[in-house]
Amino acid sequence: MAEVAGHIVKSYEQELKRLRDLITEMGGIVENQVALAAQAVVHKDGAAATRAVEEDPRVDGLERQVEQFVIRLLALRQPMAMDLRHIVAALKITGDLERIGDYAANVAKRSIVLAEFTLPYSLTGIGHMARMVQEGLKTVIDAVGDNDAEKAVEVWRSDEVVDDIYTAIFRELVTYMMEDPRNITPCTHLLFIAKNLERIGDHATNIAETVHYAVTGETLPETRPKGDSSAYAVIRPRE
Repeated sequence: MAEVAGHIVKSYEQELKRLRDLITEMGGIVENQVALAAQAVVHKDGAAATRAVEEDPRVDGLERQVEQFVIRLLALRQPMAMDLRHIVAALKITGDLERIGDYAANVAKRSIVLAEFTLPYSLTGIGHMARMVQEGLKTVIDAVGDNDAEKAVEVWRSDEVVDDIYTAIFRELVTYMMEDPRNITPCTHLLFIAKNLERIGDHATNIAETVHYAVTGETLPETRPKGDSSAYAVIRPRE
């Protein structure tokens, strides 16, 4: 049976729009958090770090609001087919967005400690990774707002690039730590920052998979592009 494009009850249509608006609002805040966290690391911007952390309660509040809204919709409207997929997807998406917000706050907090050190190496790799993650997050939030499965697939495919950058950063930082013990503390913070950025990319990919299923009713392949092999990397000191 073909899915109905519109709804007879106008208030129901308005409720579904309200749900989408809540998610895109939450996505916008989280996107800003990630941007602030990246600025805090690359430019040693303490004010940006503070703002990123301060946004976290707003994200948590919106997640609770969406959860309550979804429970109400399920109880009162008994949605079917595509509507049911979108409503259930809203819970999964907000869960991923909340985690992204947490990771952004963690990056911001570590940036404050990192700013106390004079680093003998460039943050170009971290900056590049942060930009890639921000681009993926922006695209997937647009995909949520537009119900765009093609944009979702674009983000899903881009995850491998982020993982490859993370692996390169991991290798570089471990090498610096092996060369000079004084690098261990700042490099450890950078490793955690890079891992948090990589996890943000993973959650953006989760959202992409959820959007694709909500829109098409079809799941993306279980094995998604992955490039992160850092946990199994063999690091040798430079000659």
